[in-house]
This record gives sequence, structure tokens and C-alpha cells, in this order.
Amino acid sequence: MIQVVSQGPQLDSNGLRQALRIAGGCTIGFAISKLMNWPNGIFFTVYPMLLLGMVPTLSRGVINQFIASAAFSAFIVLIIQGLFSHLPVVMTLLVFGIFCFLFHKMSSGSAFLFGALGVVSLSIQLHFSSYVDQGSSIYPLILSNGLAILLTVIIAAIMHGVFPDVTARPSRVMPAKPKESIRHEVLLCASVATLSFVVFQVLDLQDSISAQAASVLILFSLCWKAAGMAGWQRAIGTLIGCNAALLSQLFLYNHTDFLLFPVAILWILSFVFARFHILGGGIPGIGFGVLTTFGILFGQSLGPGKDLIYSALYRFSSVSVAIILSLCAVYVMHHLLNRFSATRHHTFD
Repeated sequence: MIQVVSQGPQLDSNGLRQALRIAGGCTIGFAISKLMNWPNGIFFTVYPMLLLGMVPTLSRGVINQFIASAAFSAFIVLIIQGLFSHLPVVMTLLVFGIFCFLFHKMSSGSAFLFGALGVVSLSIQLHFSSYVDQGSSIYPLILSNGLAILLTVIIAAIMHGVFPDVTARPSRVMPAKPKESIRHEVLLCASVATLSFVVFQVLDLQDSISAQAASVLILFSLCWKAAGMAGWQRAIGTLIGCNAALLSQLFLYNHTDFLLFPVAILWILSFVFARFHILGGGIPGIGFGVLTTFGILFGQSLGPGKDLIYSALYRFSSVSVAIILSLCAVYVMHHLLNRFSATRHHTFD
């Protein structure tokens, strides 16, 4: 009697090379930022994950969208914080309008990468810049973000050169949507993203950048029916990522000042969960949530004399609360917008 043993899903040649690109890219960005002692290491670690993980191919259009998102975000942050920081109502309305523009790019599919990266970059920079006092400046934040964007493009080009795809990938075609659905998605996502920004400012949650980023990332699904699953996957990814960071700290012990150790651990973790991310279809899911979770922890919280224990424990609790509240806001906005035919989503039943 022949017994057939089923095997789990395996990476193809293109998938293996993409996993190597993700692991190598974020590790190089992390190592350079720590060697140079640059501030805001979160940008240098997470941006390569976003570019290499969300887009399997690198083209001139992708690079242009990536760089344009950085320039756009920097310009908006300078304008809003420089001219309207003393007018919170006006600043909130401007933030809402800008989010509408970015989510429209995502919903219509005309420049999805520009919109997605713009939303993440703008949210993080607005969060950090709002806590800049008179004794400090906003310019180091803007410069580090721009430098991270340029370095990420260079790293991505090197990774695609070292680990190129073996076979050509089929191009992705964005499905056509009714105008009513686009209006629904734009208003829903922009409202929730703006509400997240306001809540984190009013409650003075300066150390909760991970929670705010999570509240924005679950909006990438653009609608309520997908946001529920995205929120659940994000919560699971955060839990796994925080536990992976805690396990990393056990191996690192008090040797975080020796850069080779965290670099090696980051590469191993990135490769393992990049594989999981690619096997899941390469879309933002559990694997991508794990990647960005310990990417944020390594980039922002790890350094000489610092550990990940408090940050990992605090991150999971804060992210869980942020996801639950964000999903509640998405649910309310979804049903409110579906009351009007001009903003009724095509999934309405």
C-alpha cells in the first residue's frame, strides 16, 4: 500500500528570490541607519519591507511613485505644521482632504503605491512632527524620511540585481469599480484615518506610533468586509511579531551594542516571515503584519543600551485597542455611507 504524504505550499523560484530581497533589503537599511547613528530608524527598516514586499517587480513607474510619495508627504508636513499647527480645526480639515486625495489614488488604482506609501509616510510624520517643541526642529524628521526613501530605492535596485526573478511575472490588473464604490471607500478611509490622527493628538499618545500605523494599515483593504479580516490578520501578525521580538531579545541578552547580532537575527526573522507573506499571495496579511511589527520594533526601539521587552509588550496591547476602535469606526462609517445611493458600496447587501 502506497501512502501519499501531502506537503505544505512551497515557494517557487520567483518567490524565493523575493523573500531574499525583502530580508536583505530591510537588514541593509537597518544596519546602515545604526552604523551612521541616524534618527528615526523605523523609516530605514520598514520602507524596504514595504517596497520589496508590496511590489514584486521594480520599474521606473514604481520608483517614481515611491519618490513622489516622499516628496509629497514632506511638503504637506512642512505646510501643515509650519502654517496651521496653531489652528487645530483647519489642520484637521486639511489632513482629511489630503487623505481623501491619497485614498482616491488607491481606490481608483491609478497610483496605488503612491497613495499607500503616502498614507503611511504622512501618518508617521504628522505623528512625530506634532510633538516637536520650540527647542527642536521638524527638519531632521523630514530629512531622515527623504534619505530613507532614496536609500530604499538604491537598496531595492541592488536586491533586484543580486536576486532577479527567474521568470516574468504576469502584470496585475486593477478591477474596475463603480464611482459610488470609489466615493464610499475614499470617504470611509479618509474619515477613519483623520479620526485616528485626532485621537492620538488629543490623548497625547506620543509613544504609540505603532498603534497609529496599525489603525491606518488596516484601511488598505478599503472596505468594511475586507477590513474586518485585515484587522484580525493584523492583530495576529502583531502578536506573532511581538513574540518574535521578545524571543530575539532572549538571544541578544545585553549584547545589542554589537551590531552583528541584531543584524543576523533581523535577517533570519525577515526571511522566515517574508516566505510566509509570499505564500499568502503577497498581499498585506498575517505575514506582512509580522514583518512590519518587528521591523518597527527593531528600527525604532533597538539600539545600544536598549531592549525590546517593554516596547514589544506595550505595542501589542496598544495595537489591539487601536485595531478594535478603528474597526468600530469603519463599521459605523460603512453603514452610514450605504444609506445614500451616491456613496453605496458595490458589496452592499
